[in-house]
Amino acid sequence: MAITLVAYLNFPQGKTREAMTYYQDVFGGTLDVLTFGDYGMADMPADGTMHARLVTDHFRLMASDAMPGAEDTWGGTRVYLAVIGDEEAKMRAWFDRLSADGTVGRPLEKQVWGDLHGDLRDKFGLEWLFDIGTPQN
Repeated sequence: MAITLVAYLNFPQGKTREAMTYYQDVFGGTLDVLTFGDYGMADMPADGTMHARLVTDHFRLMASDAMPGAEDTWGGTRVYLAVIGDEEAKMRAWFDRLSADGTVGRPLEKQVWGDLHGDLRDKFGLEWLFDIGTPQN
């Protein structure tokens, strides 16, 4: 069996569907959203997201709404979603789409190691690193 690390994102109540639909618009792929109502969880908002999964040709993202009270534990930990590859046109387009509604920390620029590198914070507060290398033949 293979082992895969997948980013599992957690958003404030009611924001997961909006965020994951936005990411599907940016990256493409297939989005599946299961609600708490789908599982009959009476103590949670019926239209809240219990589990969402976005599958693209390049990666998977998963997410859910935070459980009540979880917002109190947020802060202090920074995690970057790193997009690393050599498909410059596609990756520049993703960087531009995410940064259009967010804030660029460092624009995509050539670095001392030779790659294009930049970072941004998207409109949902997630931080992204992009590193675009030269295609290897």
